[in-house]
Amino acid sequence: AHEDLKKDKEIVLAAVKQNGGALEYAHEDLKKDKEIVLAAVKQNGWALKYAHEELTNDKEIVLAAVKQNGEVLRYANEDLKKDKEIVLAAKRH
Repeated sequence: AHEDLKKDKEIVLAAVKQNGGALEYAHEDLKKDKEIVLAAVKQNGWALKYAHEELTNDKEIVLAAVKQNGEVLRYANEDLKKDKEIVLAAKRH
């Protein structure tokens, strides 16, 4: 995608709502944007792999990701990998 499009929040938000994996191609600044990352992981939990490290430590985001696909727990911050609520949600999905 063109560099300007990768930085356009509205375009990236629309893209990740259709395909969470599109987060991979977003500008680095948008990989730190909670609204965008949350939309991406709700659509496809694997998008957590492309989220900025700060957001892999965000319980709301990690919980949404593992509810979509439990296998993505591996991309969560170490502390959240021990969080009972997150681990249980990951096992169910």
